[in-house]
Amino acid sequence: MTTPSARPGTPAPAPAAPATGLPPVPAPGTASGTATADGGAPAPGQKGAWGPVGLVLAGGVSVQFGAALAVSLMPRAGALGVVTLRLAVAAVVLLVVCRPRLRGHSRADWGTVVVFGVAMAAMNGLFYQAVDRIPLGPAVTLEVLGPLALSVFASRRAVNLVWAALALAGVVLLSGGGFDGLDPAGAAFALGAGAMWAAYIVFSARTGRRFPQADGLALAMAVGAVLFLPLGIAESGTELVDPVTLGLGAGVALLSSVLPYTLELLALRRLPAPTFAILMSLEPAIAAAAGFLILDQALTATQSAAIALVIVASMGAVRTQMGRRRAKALPQPLP
Repeated sequence: MTTPSARPGTPAPAPAAPATGLPPVPAPGTASGTATADGGAPAPGQKGAWGPVGLVLAGGVSVQFGAALAVSLMPRAGALGVVTLRLAVAAVVLLVVCRPRLRGHSRADWGTVVVFGVAMAAMNGLFYQAVDRIPLGPAVTLEVLGPLALSVFASRRAVNLVWAALALAGVVLLSGGGFDGLDPAGAAFALGAGAMWAAYIVFSARTGRRFPQADGLALAMAVGAVLFLPLGIAESGTELVDPVTLGLGAGVALLSSVLPYTLELLALRRLPAPTFAILMSLEPAIAAAAGFLILDQALTATQSAAIALVIVASMGAVRTQMGRRRAKALPQPLP
Protein backbone atom coordinates (compact mmCIF):
# COMPACT_ATOMS: atom_id res chain seq x y z
CA MET A 1 0.00 0.00 0.00
CA THR A 2 1.57 2.06 -0.70
CA THR A 3 2.96 2.45 1.06
CA PRO A 4 4.39 1.47 3.14
CA SER A 5 3.95 2.98 3.97
CA ALA A 6 3.78 0.90 1.24
CA ARG A 7 2.31 2.81 -1.57
CA PRO A 8 2.67 3.32 -5.36
CA GLY A 9 2.43 6.63 -7.08
CA THR A 10 5.67 8.47 -6.46
CA PRO A 11 7.14 9.57 -9.78
CA ALA A 12 9.76 7.10 -11.00
CA PRO A 13 13.41 8.03 -10.52
CA ALA A 14 16.22 8.44 -12.92
CA PRO A 15 18.05 5.15 -13.59
CA ALA A 16 20.01 4.82 -10.40
CA ALA A 17 20.16 2.42 -7.49
CA PRO A 18 17.40 3.17 -4.96
CA ALA A 19 18.62 5.46 -2.23
CA THR A 20 16.21 4.09 0.31
CA GLY A 21 13.84 1.36 1.10
CA LEU A 22 11.04 3.73 0.40
CA PRO A 23 9.05 4.71 -2.65
CA PRO A 24 11.32 5.73 -5.54
CA VAL A 25 12.36 9.35 -5.83
CA PRO A 26 14.19 11.35 -8.46
CA ALA A 27 17.96 11.23 -8.46
CA PRO A 28 19.66 14.00 -6.49
CA GLY A 29 19.45 17.36 -8.17
CA THR A 30 16.76 16.38 -10.69
CA ALA A 31 13.86 17.89 -8.78
CA SER A 32 13.33 21.41 -9.93
CA GLY A 33 13.07 24.37 -7.62
CA THR A 34 15.16 24.68 -4.49
CA ALA A 35 17.38 21.63 -4.80
CA THR A 36 21.06 22.44 -4.81
CA ALA A 37 23.47 21.19 -7.40
CA ASP A 38 24.64 18.27 -5.29
CA GLY A 39 21.14 17.22 -4.29
CA GLY A 40 21.51 18.67 -0.81
CA ALA A 41 18.78 20.38 1.16
CA PRO A 42 17.94 23.99 0.45
CA ALA A 43 19.83 26.53 2.46
CA PRO A 44 18.32 27.24 5.88
CA GLY A 45 15.92 30.12 5.64
CA GLN A 46 15.53 29.79 1.89
CA LYS A 47 12.04 31.01 0.99
CA GLY A 48 9.51 28.20 0.67
CA ALA A 49 11.81 25.52 2.12
CA TRP A 50 9.16 24.29 4.55
CA GLY A 51 6.34 24.26 1.99
CA PRO A 52 7.29 21.01 0.21
CA VAL A 53 8.21 19.38 3.54
CA GLY A 54 4.68 20.06 4.72
CA LEU A 55 3.30 18.54 1.51
CA VAL A 56 5.30 15.33 2.03
CA LEU A 57 4.24 15.02 5.66
CA ALA A 58 0.62 15.68 4.70
CA GLY A 59 0.90 12.94 2.07
CA GLY A 60 2.28 10.51 4.63
CA VAL A 61 -0.51 11.31 7.06
CA SER A 62 -3.06 10.84 4.27
CA VAL A 63 -1.67 7.43 3.33
CA GLN A 64 -1.62 6.04 6.84
CA PHE A 65 -5.01 7.40 7.83
CA GLY A 66 -6.31 5.95 4.56
CA ALA A 67 -4.88 2.60 5.65
CA ALA A 68 -6.62 2.97 9.01
CA LEU A 69 -9.89 3.66 7.21
CA ALA A 70 -9.26 0.54 5.11
CA VAL A 71 -8.90 -1.56 8.27
CA SER A 72 -12.25 -0.28 9.55
CA LEU A 73 -13.82 -1.17 6.18
CA MET A 74 -12.50 -4.76 6.15
CA PRO A 75 -15.31 -6.24 8.30
CA ARG A 76 -17.75 -5.06 5.64
CA ALA A 77 -15.84 -5.79 2.40
CA GLY A 78 -12.95 -8.06 3.41
CA ALA A 79 -9.26 -7.39 2.81
CA LEU A 80 -9.36 -8.44 -0.84
CA GLY A 81 -12.48 -6.37 -1.47
CA VAL A 82 -10.87 -3.25 0.01
CA VAL A 83 -7.77 -3.74 -2.15
CA THR A 84 -9.98 -4.14 -5.22
CA LEU A 85 -11.87 -0.92 -4.49
CA ARG A 86 -8.67 1.01 -3.82
CA LEU A 87 -6.93 -0.15 -6.99
CA ALA A 88 -10.02 0.26 -9.18
CA VAL A 89 -10.88 3.79 -8.05
CA ALA A 90 -7.24 4.92 -8.20
CA ALA A 91 -6.87 3.38 -11.68
CA VAL A 92 -9.95 5.20 -12.98
CA VAL A 93 -8.76 8.54 -11.58
CA LEU A 94 -5.22 8.12 -12.97
CA LEU A 95 -6.43 6.98 -16.38
CA VAL A 96 -8.77 9.95 -16.65
CA VAL A 97 -6.12 12.44 -15.50
CA CYS A 98 -3.13 11.00 -17.39
CA ARG A 99 -4.92 9.69 -20.50
CA PRO A 100 -1.94 7.45 -21.36
CA ARG A 101 -1.19 6.69 -25.00
CA LEU A 102 -1.70 3.00 -25.79
CA ARG A 103 -0.01 2.86 -29.18
CA GLY A 104 3.65 3.08 -30.03
CA HIS A 105 4.96 0.91 -27.18
CA SER A 106 7.13 -2.16 -27.67
CA ARG A 107 6.47 -5.62 -26.28
CA ALA A 108 9.22 -5.00 -23.72
CA ASP A 109 7.47 -1.80 -22.62
CA TRP A 110 4.22 -3.64 -22.04
CA GLY A 111 6.01 -6.48 -20.28
CA THR A 112 7.60 -4.02 -17.89
CA VAL A 113 4.35 -2.25 -17.07
CA VAL A 114 2.55 -5.57 -16.54
CA VAL A 115 5.20 -6.78 -14.08
CA PHE A 116 5.02 -3.39 -12.38
CA GLY A 117 1.25 -3.80 -12.06
CA VAL A 118 1.61 -7.32 -10.67
CA ALA A 119 4.13 -6.14 -8.07
CA MET A 120 1.86 -3.24 -7.13
CA ALA A 121 -1.18 -5.50 -6.75
CA ALA A 122 0.75 -8.07 -4.72
CA MET A 123 2.22 -5.37 -2.47
CA ASN A 124 -1.22 -3.96 -1.70
CA GLY A 125 -2.87 -7.35 -1.31
CA LEU A 126 -0.25 -8.72 1.07
CA PHE A 127 -0.16 -5.53 3.12
CA TYR A 128 -3.93 -5.43 3.58
CA GLN A 129 -3.89 -9.09 4.61
CA ALA A 130 -1.28 -8.10 7.21
CA VAL A 131 -3.21 -5.15 8.69
CA ASP A 132 -6.26 -7.39 8.88
CA ARG A 133 -4.30 -9.45 11.43
CA ILE A 134 -1.77 -7.19 13.19
CA PRO A 135 -1.71 -3.50 14.23
CA LEU A 136 -0.97 -0.91 11.58
CA GLY A 137 2.30 0.39 13.11
CA PRO A 138 4.06 -3.00 13.34
CA ALA A 139 2.75 -3.95 9.88
CA VAL A 140 4.32 -0.88 8.25
CA THR A 141 7.52 -1.41 10.23
CA LEU A 142 7.90 -4.98 8.98
CA GLU A 143 6.96 -3.95 5.45
CA VAL A 144 9.64 -1.26 5.25
CA LEU A 145 12.34 -3.90 5.87
CA GLY A 146 12.11 -5.09 2.25
CA PRO A 147 13.03 -1.74 0.68
CA LEU A 148 15.54 -1.11 3.45
CA ALA A 149 17.29 -4.38 2.59
CA LEU A 150 17.32 -3.35 -1.07
CA SER A 151 18.97 -0.06 -0.14
CA VAL A 152 21.59 -1.76 2.02
CA PHE A 153 22.48 -4.32 -0.65
CA ALA A 154 22.61 -1.67 -3.37
CA SER A 155 25.04 0.47 -1.38
CA ARG A 156 27.55 -2.32 -0.53
CA ARG A 157 29.19 -0.22 2.18
CA ALA A 158 30.33 -1.60 5.51
CA VAL A 159 28.50 1.11 7.45
CA ASN A 160 25.22 -0.28 6.15
CA LEU A 161 25.83 -3.34 8.30
CA VAL A 162 25.17 -1.01 11.24
CA TRP A 163 21.82 0.05 9.78
CA ALA A 164 20.95 -3.57 9.01
CA ALA A 165 21.80 -4.55 12.59
CA LEU A 166 19.59 -1.75 13.96
CA ALA A 167 16.72 -2.87 11.75
CA LEU A 168 17.21 -6.48 12.83
CA ALA A 169 17.19 -5.40 16.47
CA GLY A 170 13.93 -3.60 15.81
CA VAL A 171 12.41 -6.73 14.30
CA VAL A 172 13.54 -8.86 17.25
CA LEU A 173 11.96 -6.39 19.67
CA LEU A 174 8.80 -6.22 17.61
CA SER A 175 8.52 -10.00 17.42
CA GLY A 176 9.13 -10.55 21.12
CA GLY A 177 11.69 -13.20 20.20
CA GLY A 178 9.33 -15.20 17.99
CA PHE A 179 6.33 -13.12 16.89
CA ASP A 180 4.35 -14.53 19.79
CA GLY A 181 2.97 -11.05 20.39
CA LEU A 182 1.95 -10.71 16.73
CA ASP A 183 -0.09 -13.04 14.58
CA PRO A 184 2.54 -15.08 12.67
CA ALA A 185 0.51 -15.03 9.45
CA GLY A 186 0.08 -11.26 9.70
CA ALA A 187 3.83 -10.80 10.22
CA ALA A 188 4.55 -13.06 7.24
CA PHE A 189 2.14 -11.10 5.04
CA ALA A 190 3.83 -7.83 6.08
CA LEU A 191 7.28 -9.20 5.23
CA GLY A 192 5.94 -10.44 1.89
CA ALA A 193 4.54 -6.97 1.21
CA GLY A 194 8.01 -5.59 1.93
CA ALA A 195 9.54 -7.90 -0.66
CA MET A 196 6.96 -6.74 -3.19
CA TRP A 197 7.70 -3.12 -2.25
CA ALA A 198 11.34 -3.72 -3.18
CA ALA A 199 10.19 -5.19 -6.50
CA TYR A 200 7.90 -2.20 -6.96
CA ILE A 201 10.87 0.16 -6.59
CA VAL A 202 12.88 -1.68 -9.25
CA PHE A 203 10.05 -1.87 -11.80
CA SER A 204 8.81 1.64 -11.07
CA ALA A 205 12.20 2.92 -12.21
CA ARG A 206 12.11 0.77 -15.34
CA THR A 207 8.58 1.84 -16.15
CA GLY A 208 9.49 5.49 -15.66
CA ARG A 209 12.24 5.15 -18.25
CA ARG A 210 9.88 3.61 -20.82
CA PHE A 211 6.72 5.72 -20.36
CA PRO A 212 6.37 9.52 -20.19
CA GLN A 213 4.99 11.41 -17.20
CA ALA A 214 2.79 9.12 -15.05
CA ASP A 215 1.45 7.11 -18.01
CA GLY A 216 3.19 3.93 -16.91
CA LEU A 217 1.84 4.29 -13.38
CA ALA A 218 -1.72 4.71 -14.64
CA LEU A 219 -1.44 1.64 -16.87
CA ALA A 220 0.17 -0.44 -14.12
CA MET A 221 -2.57 0.57 -11.70
CA ALA A 222 -5.14 -0.58 -14.24
CA VAL A 223 -3.32 -3.93 -14.57
CA GLY A 224 -3.38 -4.36 -10.79
CA ALA A 225 -7.08 -3.49 -10.61
CA VAL A 226 -7.97 -6.02 -13.33
CA LEU A 227 -5.93 -8.73 -11.60
CA PHE A 228 -7.60 -8.12 -8.23
CA LEU A 229 -11.15 -7.73 -9.49
CA PRO A 230 -11.93 -11.51 -9.55
CA LEU A 231 -10.47 -11.92 -6.04
CA GLY A 232 -12.52 -9.03 -4.70
CA ILE A 233 -15.71 -10.34 -6.30
CA ALA A 234 -15.05 -13.84 -4.95
CA GLU A 235 -14.61 -12.56 -1.39
CA SER A 236 -17.11 -9.70 -1.26
CA GLY A 237 -19.58 -10.28 -4.11
CA THR A 238 -22.29 -7.66 -4.40
CA GLU A 239 -20.99 -5.91 -1.27
CA LEU A 240 -18.52 -4.15 -3.56
CA VAL A 241 -21.34 -2.19 -5.20
CA ASP A 242 -23.10 -1.34 -1.95
CA PRO A 243 -23.24 2.48 -1.84
CA VAL A 244 -21.73 2.72 1.65
CA THR A 245 -18.94 0.26 0.87
CA LEU A 246 -18.25 1.88 -2.47
CA GLY A 247 -18.11 5.33 -0.86
CA LEU A 248 -15.74 4.20 1.88
CA GLY A 249 -13.60 2.38 -0.69
CA ALA A 250 -13.39 5.54 -2.77
CA GLY A 251 -12.31 7.37 0.39
CA VAL A 252 -9.53 4.82 0.92
CA ALA A 253 -8.38 5.24 -2.69
CA LEU A 254 -8.37 9.03 -2.43
CA LEU A 255 -6.57 9.10 0.93
CA SER A 256 -4.09 6.31 0.16
CA SER A 257 -3.38 6.96 -3.51
CA VAL A 258 -4.76 10.00 -5.31
CA LEU A 259 -4.19 12.71 -2.67
CA PRO A 260 -0.67 11.63 -1.62
CA TYR A 261 0.38 11.18 -5.28
CA THR A 262 -0.61 14.79 -5.95
CA LEU A 263 1.04 16.18 -2.82
CA GLU A 264 4.28 14.28 -3.43
CA LEU A 265 4.38 15.31 -7.08
CA LEU A 266 4.10 18.97 -6.04
CA ALA A 267 6.70 18.53 -3.29
CA LEU A 268 9.24 16.78 -5.51
CA ARG A 269 9.36 19.78 -7.83
CA ARG A 270 11.02 21.79 -5.05
CA LEU A 271 12.35 19.23 -2.56
CA PRO A 272 15.71 17.41 -2.85
CA ALA A 273 15.47 13.63 -3.08
CA PRO A 274 17.51 12.96 0.12
CA THR A 275 15.18 15.12 2.20
CA PHE A 276 12.14 13.45 0.65
CA ALA A 277 13.48 9.95 1.38
CA ILE A 278 14.31 10.77 5.00
CA LEU A 279 10.83 12.20 5.54
CA MET A 280 9.34 9.01 4.11
CA SER A 281 11.30 7.04 6.72
CA LEU A 282 8.88 8.42 9.32
CA GLU A 283 5.98 6.41 7.88
CA PRO A 284 6.04 3.65 10.55
CA ALA A 285 5.63 6.31 13.24
CA ILE A 286 2.77 7.96 11.32
CA ALA A 287 1.15 4.54 10.88
CA ALA A 288 1.40 3.86 14.61
CA ALA A 289 -0.23 7.22 15.35
CA ALA A 290 -3.04 6.54 12.87
CA GLY A 291 -3.63 3.11 14.36
CA PHE A 292 -3.85 4.58 17.84
CA LEU A 293 -6.11 7.53 16.96
CA ILE A 294 -8.54 5.75 14.62
CA LEU A 295 -8.34 2.06 15.52
CA ASP A 296 -7.41 2.33 19.20
CA GLN A 297 -4.31 0.18 18.56
CA ALA A 298 -2.05 1.13 21.45
CA LEU A 299 1.59 0.05 21.26
CA THR A 300 3.71 -1.22 24.12
CA ALA A 301 6.95 0.53 25.03
CA THR A 302 8.89 -2.33 23.44
CA GLN A 303 6.98 -2.05 20.16
CA SER A 304 7.51 1.72 20.13
CA ALA A 305 11.26 1.22 20.63
CA ALA A 306 11.29 -1.34 17.81
CA ILE A 307 9.61 1.09 15.41
CA ALA A 308 12.09 3.81 16.42
CA LEU A 309 15.04 1.50 15.63
CA VAL A 310 13.70 0.73 12.16
CA ILE A 311 13.12 4.45 11.48
CA VAL A 312 16.71 5.26 12.51
CA ALA A 313 17.99 2.43 10.31
CA SER A 314 16.05 3.74 7.32
CA MET A 315 17.29 7.28 7.80
CA GLY A 316 20.85 6.08 8.23
CA ALA A 317 20.72 4.00 5.07
CA VAL A 318 19.34 6.97 3.13
CA ARG A 319 22.05 9.33 4.33
CA THR A 320 24.79 6.79 3.65
CA GLN A 321 23.61 6.16 0.10
CA MET A 322 23.24 9.85 -0.67
CA GLY A 323 26.67 10.60 0.78
CA ARG A 324 28.13 7.93 -1.50
CA ARG A 325 26.49 9.53 -4.54
CA ARG A 326 27.77 12.99 -3.61
CA ALA A 327 31.30 11.64 -3.22
CA LYS A 328 31.14 10.12 -6.69
CA ALA A 329 29.91 13.41 -8.13
CA LEU A 330 32.84 15.43 -6.73
CA PRO A 331 35.72 16.21 -9.14
CA GLN A 332 38.54 13.69 -8.78
CA PRO A 333 42.15 14.93 -8.37
CA LEU A 334 44.40 14.60 -11.37
CA PRO A 335 47.01 11.83 -11.17
